[in-house]
Amino acid sequence: HWVVFFHRTGKEPLGEAQGESGPMRWAEDGVPHIDVRGLEPPQPMIEILKLIDSGAAYATLIVHHEREPVFLYPELAERNWTHEILSQTDDEVQLRLTKSDA
Repeated sequence: HWVVFFHRTGKEPLGEAQGESGPMRWAEDGVPHIDVRGLEPPQPMIEILKLIDSGAAYATLIVHHEREPVFLYPELAERNWTHEILSQTDDEVQLRLTKSDA
């Protein structure tokens, strides 16, 4: 069993390598990214919450998702995180999640 990752210049892997069924993670310009496209619900929400609950000192996180994750928003609010849609196409929604100071 092999898992191959390709990274563009300026991107570095973030954390452990993920399996075929897990999310892809990397950092770009010091900002962590997580790509949860292709995961069956509720896995995208679980993976995003696991990352923000991991205790890592992330203040911002970019999420690549297949659709707008409306059920994620109340969970983020409980954890003092806000969301902003950066871009939205037919096959991808990019979100910026930001930890609130409250």
